[in-house]
Amino acid sequence: MRLALLALALAAAVIAPAVAQDAGAPPKPRTAQEIIDAAPASAWRDLDPANTLYMELATGRVIIELAPGFAPEHVANIKTMAKGGFWDGLTIYRSQDNFVVQFGDAEGEEAGKAKPYPAGTKTHLPAEFTRSDAGVRFDRLPDVDGWAPQVGFADGFPVGRNPQTGRMWMAHCYGVVGAGRNNAPDSSIGAELYAVIGQAPRALDHQLTVVGRVVQGMELLSVIPRGPAPMGFYTDPALRTPILSVKLASDVPAAQRTPLQLLRTDSQAFIDATEARRNRKDDFYTQPPGHIDLCGVPLPVRTPPAR
Repeated sequence: MRLALLALALAAAVIAPAVAQDAGAPPKPRTAQEIIDAAPASAWRDLDPANTLYMELATGRVIIELAPGFAPEHVANIKTMAKGGFWDGLTIYRSQDNFVVQFGDAEGEEAGKAKPYPAGTKTHLPAEFTRSDAGVRFDRLPDVDGWAPQVGFADGFPVGRNPQTGRMWMAHCYGVVGAGRNNAPDSSIGAELYAVIGQAPRALDHQLTVVGRVVQGMELLSVIPRGPAPMGFYTDPALRTPILSVKLASDVPAAQRTPLQLLRTDSQAFIDATEARRNRKDDFYTQPPGHIDLCGVPLPVRTPPAR
């Protein structure tokens, strides 16, 4: 019995210092996902149905948040066209690898084949490539960017900013939606839209009017079979992806909407999660990157918790 007690005492003496050392060790850093999961209700904002498009495909719903603060005239035109059912029955007629999918009226430039625009659609709009940064909250990232003097977020969208000119613009990150145009800068009206499905083509920044971004359903667009080189336009109309409808969420009955919340880019949770990605401290990374690219910062979306 004495020997057994002695053995237990020695074991305790060996184990105790290790326990004490673990108790004094710094806490394990939280991952970005853990930070997001713990974000308080105040860190989230509801997706506004009046500025949300539902594009219905046979494979599911693509949800697009519009950006009236950056392209007010284009967004107004898009709302008019959505209310008038312009895209209903049209197609995604282009899918270019590592670049964009594009949708609208594939026959729009052929005489006698173009689908009429709904009443109230404006057929000429100004180019809305940039906007003034006056009075706009800009949540800046400290990281260096090759395409803009400053980058960050405004109205929840990824943006570039030039403080010398006082202008800012939405960046062409994955999932961003823009208005296709011809060579003339003011030749877009929002009827032909594209979504970025590849490596961020930032050379397009402040070259086209960006109208919003996909917040859910990117997987439905990114898997669409690629069209032929050089630009991905399908030569066989049968390969186009039919669009069942495009509607404003505010025009869809509340019971049929998809409730979503987005993490506020001015919230501490967003700041902390971005830092956790910038300087990853987990078992996989041998050296923290110490840098994050604007288009590498995901904008978290969630289904609101039950109340």
